[in-house]
Amino acid sequence: MTAAAAPPGTRSAAVIGAGLGGLATAMRLQAAGIDTVLIEACETPGGRAGAEQRDGFTFASGPAALSDRAMLDELWALAGTTVGHDVALHPVSPLCRHSWPDGATFDLHADDADTTREIARFAPRDLAGYEEFARLASATLADFRTRPGPEPFTSLRAMTGALPQLGRAQAWRSLGSLVAAHVKDERLREVLAVPALIDGADPWAASALAAAEHARMRGGGLWWPEGGFAALARALLARFEQLGGTVRLGDAVLRIHTLGNRVSEVETQSGWRVRVGALVSTADRDHTWRDLLGGTPRGADMAARLRRRGHAPGLFTVHFALEGTWPGIPHRMVLFGPRFRALIEDITVHGVLPQDQMIWLSHPSLTDPTLAPPGKSVFQAQVPVANLAKLPIDWEAIGPLLERRVVDEVGRRLVPDIHDRLIASFHVTPRDLALQFNAARGTGYGLAVQPLWRGWAGHPLRDKVIGNLYFSGAAAAPGGGLPGALASAKIVAQAIAEGNE
Repeated sequence: MTAAAAPPGTRSAAVIGAGLGGLATAMRLQAAGIDTVLIEACETPGGRAGAEQRDGFTFASGPAALSDRAMLDELWALAGTTVGHDVALHPVSPLCRHSWPDGATFDLHADDADTTREIARFAPRDLAGYEEFARLASATLADFRTRPGPEPFTSLRAMTGALPQLGRAQAWRSLGSLVAAHVKDERLREVLAVPALIDGADPWAASALAAAEHARMRGGGLWWPEGGFAALARALLARFEQLGGTVRLGDAVLRIHTLGNRVSEVETQSGWRVRVGALVSTADRDHTWRDLLGGTPRGADMAARLRRRGHAPGLFTVHFALEGTWPGIPHRMVLFGPRFRALIEDITVHGVLPQDQMIWLSHPSLTDPTLAPPGKSVFQAQVPVANLAKLPIDWEAIGPLLERRVVDEVGRRLVPDIHDRLIASFHVTPRDLALQFNAARGTGYGLAVQPLWRGWAGHPLRDKVIGNLYFSGAAAAPGGGLPGALASAKIVAQAIAEGNE
């Protein structure tokens, strides 16, 4: 088919992938006056932040909550309105309950007084140390507001230019080391380190800059969009179209064409082609280089480099519905097992499937009753596992067994008669993510996080050879899950709008 093109005299861009990062990128570009087309392989927007309807239940995938409402407020301001006009955002409280096998619990709150009381109850000798950690985390967030996550720099020059801020943040340390320097109670250390793992990073590899996420959660709270993140994605898509953007759903990108050191066109599976001035890929990096740019020298070279790089862990997810409502189970929980650091090493280093497990449990119907019929509840339980390269097991055979183990553990800890109350359950494995979203090694997080002194050499947001090729989204720098995806969208859109293409 003949390539589409922007009208003469206009600037144009294409964004591959309508996940939340891709939607945010496209919306910012369009609002900046750049004629933008958003291309998505699936029939619906949202990417991994989707939803599945079964028997009156909405099983929401994606994050358990949003920790950066300010970024959403910015996006809707571009359309001249507020996010609350399109999607109801409900506060999540407590921010998270942490539970251990012996029944001990610790609730993290947004309110300072509530958190102080909880630490005084749980680890009173660490109260002063925690307050110093929280002060440092807040200062780090203020210094690196648009660069959240464990890999905030994409060049050595950018890193050296921020040496004063890096010194204040003690960024040469790992997050695990920073936490250990301030608190002595092992369980409180786990509370402060686990958010990095939830965002796909080993706390002992991620820079201490990752402490900013603690300040972000406590400073701005956590929020749940009514209907789940799929509803948020639909609202973002509608606002992008209102701004004049073009959307192409259900038509996967087949090839990125280049002319010299520039992207010239994007071709989809249907044969549709579009000429672009700039291209932003939010697809998996390996997929972009190996498949979409595989016919170019740069694509082949970068694909080979990525094969030598380590990748982040994978996730095994169980969605299930129960009879009854459970007001005693908060929206977010971490069910720790008997081990923490050794368990993480099994996942990130040794590549084994341990007998014990850590479960990140989400109970969204507590906050959003529209997800379940009256008198019933929906849950999402996620277990970090090694990626497919480190753990090449038969997930079709192991998946049902691990699903049973996860449900059994939730029952043992929280719902004793869980199997009598179980209405429905299903699971999603790393292999499923690889097949459905072209996720390299079955991880949704991209490359493994590296220490600060090595992280700057990782994948930049703009390619050094193909000058108008950019990357954003959850697997792009600066990393850090959804906050990182929204931050990368802002950075990339600003660079393109300022003419750095």
